[in-house]
Amino acid sequence: MSRNSELIEFRIKLDNAITYGTQKEALKVGRDSLRMVEKEGIAGEIEYFKGQIQMLNKNFANAIEHFDAAIRHNQADGGSYNDRALCMVELGIIDDAFKYFDKGIAVEPDYATIYHNKGWLLNNLGEHREAIKYFNKALELEPDRAVTYDNLADALLNLKELPEAKQAYEKVIKLLNPGSCRSIRAKIKRKIKWISEQLPGAIIR
Repeated sequence: MSRNSELIEFRIKLDNAITYGTQKEALKVGRDSLRMVEKEGIAGEIEYFKGQIQMLNKNFANAIEHFDAAIRHNQADGGSYNDRALCMVELGIIDDAFKYFDKGIAVEPDYATIYHNKGWLLNNLGEHREAIKYFNKALELEPDRAVTYDNLADALLNLKELPEAKQAYEKVIKLLNPGSCRSIRAKIKRKIKWISEQLPGAIIR
């Protein structure tokens, strides 16, 4: 990732729009960010945001070309390795996606998002216990990361560790900004309610 604080803010804003907003909102943030870095003539960031826009438009092979170009400009750009890996997942290239997550971790070991996304992939592949290790590492680096608690809760639920899953889901609710992400909140509250009903001593209403 870029070490320029303004550029980091562009990336964080886009990541939040992708995670909690709509595709339309994320595309707007991506295009606005691209215009800003084009004005500054920052080649690696230009390629990165071009890759993000292609990725949002589901042009995953084209996005990979831009992320590769971003990496050539900045070999320590963990974000580009991460997003290249996500594109590979979409294209069904799973084994090599893990290689790119690991490359991103190697060049930028303090970037929580890569650990989160590697955990997400492991969880989807049924490697729930291993996934939890990566979610915990992401939370060690970024303790207030709501989306990681959400994924951690899913992994715990997959393992039928219900009290721990409930606790993680409740943490998501606490971390989400009040009044935001209403559909996400509603979905998580339904999961909390369902888990509560499964626990010993629950009163079924």
